Amino acid sequence: MTIDQTDRELLARLQEDATQSYAALGQAVGLSAGAAHERVRKLRAAGVIRRTTIEVDPAALGSGVLAYVLLDTDVWMGDAPTLAALKDIAAVEEAHIIAGPASVLVKVRTNSTEALQQTLRALHQVDGVTSTQTVVVLESFFERPPTVKKD
Repeated sequence: MTIDQTDRELLARLQEDATQSYAALGQAVGLSAGAAHERVRKLRAAGVIRRTTIEVDPAALGSGVLAYVLLDTDVWMGDAPTLAALKDIAAVEEAHIIAGPASVLVKVRTNSTEALQQTLRALHQVDGVTSTQTVVVLESFFERPPTVKKD
């Protein structure tokens, strides 16, 4: 699917507020409500729009401890068993196969440093993990979702 300027504008507006009506979206980009709806439907069908969600403050839900953990390994970790093992650890929000000082980078949120320790123990139980390096975040300046460039 080719993304044109109108699609980019629709995506940018949806990123700002995904609850907008198709009439409001269409008006903002010079389309009818029906045409805006059809474009958004096609963007979803093509996988450009992966999901529609809300952003929640993790601290408000009791997950105020944020850490990034590098997993050192002795085997290749980019396979289904690793994916399944990491998904089974509830505190793991993201997992990435990386090139650099380790094999895997995971983003972890917990409600306490004690819960972080339990999560680290669970990460050490993943087949192939030999050690971890953990960076605990003291304060986040900002987090930004991917943005649509409006050419």
